Amino acid sequence: MELSVVARKIVEYSLHPTDHPEIETEQALHRLQLVKNWPIQPGTRVLEIGCGQGNCTAVLAYTVGPTGHVDAVDPAPGDYGQPFTLDQAQAHLSASEIGQQITWHRAEPEQFISSSSNTTWDVAVLAHCIWYFDSVDVLRKILAALRDKVKSVCVAEYALSATEASAVPHVLAAIARGSLEAHKPESEENIRSLLGPDAIETAARTEGWVVKNSSLLVPGAGLGDGGWETATVVSEGFLGDIESLGIPEAAKVALRSAREATLKSAKNVKATGNIRTMDVWVAELVRPG
Repeated sequence: MELSVVARKIVEYSLHPTDHPEIETEQALHRLQLVKNWPIQPGTRVLEIGCGQGNCTAVLAYTVGPTGHVDAVDPAPGDYGQPFTLDQAQAHLSASEIGQQITWHRAEPEQFISSSSNTTWDVAVLAHCIWYFDSVDVLRKILAALRDKVKSVCVAEYALSATEASAVPHVLAAIARGSLEAHKPESEENIRSLLGPDAIETAARTEGWVVKNSSLLVPGAGLGDGGWETATVVSEGFLGDIESLGIPEAAKVALRSAREATLKSAKNVKATGNIRTMDVWVAELVRPG
C-alpha cells in the first residue's frame, strides 16, 4: 500500500481540526517515512519517549499491528495542548481500532524506564522530542536508563541543515529560538535544547551507544513545521521576549540579529515560494559489540 494511502488512513484514527486534513496527512506521512528507517515491524514492542498527542504513536501502533505494542510516555499534563489537549487526543486514539496496541503513561521518561524493572522492549523511539528536553543531561539520563532495556534506540530530530534552500529560514529560526530559550530558567517552547546530530551522537556515545545507521531525510514540501517555527521568531512577540530577559545588552543584540537574519531569509523565500522544513537526522543507536 502506498505511504500516502496509509497516511490518510492513520489520520482517520486521530483527533484533529477538520478544516485542513492535508496538514495532518503530511505529518503522518513524514512519520511513516521515519519508521521506514528503523527496525520496526509487525510484532515489535516499542517504547516511545515524548509521545505528546500521539502523532507518531498512531504510526507506530499501525506498524506494529495487533501482535505488537507501544508504551507511549510523556510528562506533560493532560490539559496541555491546543486546540486539543493531550488527554483528548490520546483518548481519541485509544478508542480507535489501533487503540488496543497503545498504553499511555504520564511520567518523566527516565523515571518511568528506571521503575519498569521487569520490563524490556525491542526498541525505544525518540521522534522529534529531544529539542523539548530541558538540557542534554535529560537525554543522557534517558539513554543511560535504556542500556539494558532495549536492543536499539531510534532517533529522529531536525538536522540544522537545509538541503532545500527554502528551508534555510527554518534553520535560522531554530537557532534564534534555541538561543533565546537558553537564557530562560524555565521554558514551555518546543525548542529548549538545540541539539544537532553531532551533539546527540556525542551524548549517545557517552552513555554507551553508537550509531549503527543514519541518514538525512528531506521533508516533503507540505510539512509545515518550518513555516510555523519561522513565524514565531519573526513576530513582534519574539522581540518582546528578548526585552523581558534580564541579560546583558550584548546578548540581546545577538538575539535581535538572529531574528533579523531569520526575517530577511524568510522574506527572500516568500518572494518566490513557501518556507520549507529543514532536514531531519534519522538514526538507529545500538550497543557496541
